Amino acid sequence: MKSKLFIGICLALLLAILSYNYIYQDHRNIKNEMAEFSLNSSDFYNQFLSDPVTSEKKYLNKTIEVTGLITEVNSQEITLDENIFCQFSESIKNSFRENIPLKIKGRFIGYDDLLQQLKLDQSNIIN
Repeated sequence: MKSKLFIGICLALLLAILSYNYIYQDHRNIKNEMAEFSLNSSDFYNQFLSDPVTSEKKYLNKTIEVTGLITEVNSQEITLDENIFCQFSESIKNSFRENIPLKIKGRFIGYDDLLQQLKLDQSNIIN
């Protein structure tokens, strides 16, 4: 009886440790990762228009480099060609302005149906 209780407690403790390590694993550092895909913003967006399900499976949670013209700039966000929304972890310099070509690397987190934009987070400016 005591051995079954001891084994049960050990299994519960092991499960708790594994669960904790899975939930609180280290965050990815996108800045140091190599990009899996390098795309032009219009090509990237058109792939989602033609086949959204396959495109999402292909790119979701992957590190991507996107090149396009800046259409909107905020303190922590840049929009490329009105359809690629890039969110930065830190404030970006005010030296960026609209209609300047830019290459950005970030993690693709999905397509926003409401705004019709592709979303990148943890973005970094390449050039």
